[in-house]
Amino acid sequence: MATKEERYDQAIARQQGGDLEGAISDLESLARDFPDYALAYAALAVFYSRLGRHEEAIQAAERVCELEPEDPFSFVALSLICQKAGQLARAEMALMEARRAQFEAWRKAQKASDQDR
Repeated sequence: MATKEERYDQAIARQQGGDLEGAISDLESLARDFPDYALAYAALAVFYSRLGRHEEAIQAAERVCELEPEDPFSFVALSLICQKAGQLARAEMALMEARRAQFEAWRKAQKASDQDR
C-alpha cells in the first residue's frame, strides 16, 4: 500500500497532467484516510479554489489552519482563498491570524535566544 506521501505525489502528478478533478478525488480520499495530513487539505484548498468551489476551498484551508495553528503561511493562504471568494471580512480575519502566528513565532524564537545567553 502506498504511503500518504506517495498518494499525495500521485494526486499532484494527476493535477499536473491536467486531471484536476481526478487529483481532487485522490486528495479527498487521502484526507479521509489521514484526517491530520495538512498537506492534502492545503492542495485541496488550492484546487477547489481554481474550480470556483469557494466554500469547499475555505473549509479545506481552515482545516490546514486548525492542523498548523503556528504556521503563518496557512493563514495567509486562507486569506487569499477568502479574497478570491469575495469574503473580505473573513480574509481580513485570516490575515490577522497570520500576523498573530508570525508574532508568536518571533516571540518564541526570542525567548529561546534569551535562554541561550
